[in-house]
Amino acid sequence: MQDFSDTGASPPLPDSLCYLNGDYGRLCDTKVSVLDRGFIFGDGVYEVLPAYEGKLFRFEQHLARLDRSLEELRISNPLTQDEWLAVARRLIQSLAQGTGASHQLIYIQVTRGVAVRDHVMPPGLRPTVFVMCGEMKLPSPAQRADGVDCVTADDFRWAKAHIKSTSLLGAVFARQISADAGAMETVMFRGEHLSEAAASNVWVVKDGVVMGPPKDNLVLEGIRFGLIEDICREEGIPFELRRISRAEVLDADELMLSSATKEVLPITTLDGQPVGHGAQQGRPGPVYARLYAGYQRAKLKQSI
Repeated sequence: MQDFSDTGASPPLPDSLCYLNGDYGRLCDTKVSVLDRGFIFGDGVYEVLPAYEGKLFRFEQHLARLDRSLEELRISNPLTQDEWLAVARRLIQSLAQGTGASHQLIYIQVTRGVAVRDHVMPPGLRPTVFVMCGEMKLPSPAQRADGVDCVTADDFRWAKAHIKSTSLLGAVFARQISADAGAMETVMFRGEHLSEAAASNVWVVKDGVVMGPPKDNLVLEGIRFGLIEDICREEGIPFELRRISRAEVLDADELMLSSATKEVLPITTLDGQPVGHGAQQGRPGPVYARLYAGYQRAKLKQSI
């Protein structure tokens, strides 16, 4: 792979098919107005949907979260569920034919639309609808076998983290903290309590119980929230959502990340210290193994 960092050049933009406001075109040529409120204010929301072998995973749950985010921004959903599905399937098929990609990621973005710059939300705008598709790169076998390194930081983002907003500068800064440290993710705390990672949810295992933070305005409810709860129920693993202290995170038996691309992934080192206790210290744990296996089963049953 060519390295562009020393030349100042940017890698070429993809020429895969994308969708914008009812039309299909090449991604590298598609344009939006500079007065789009998504460009000016970050006034929009997005969703990222994984597809395995061309089949969308937990599609209805992703669309339900898109609806929740749009409702928070007072934007009407511009497409029906069937229309979203038709767009996604066309882009998936096009990418698979063009690149041979087995697994794909559908990115959906809806902004309030185009208007003269003003902070007040203007009524009656036509939302800007953009959808693109790219190859999904899953964690490597080595990352599955050995786990990944993460670092911690204070959660300095706004107090409406439950909205999957395109205003992502806080997440960009948070993710850069871990990138600068050569780590996979940044595990964040609001005060002394766990919130989430820059682009993932975080799970804590202690004495066989899987724990996550509550579903409130401080955390984006990942689609894997419901999935992991379902897997725990199937496996007979205790599951609870509550405030989790920094001390509990540091004393965990296991820590895990979850997201569309990571699925569920073990954290084995946090701030340079191994996670866990005893012989299992610094290694992926048994609860992770059961959750990962359950995730793979779900992919076969919950894809359309």
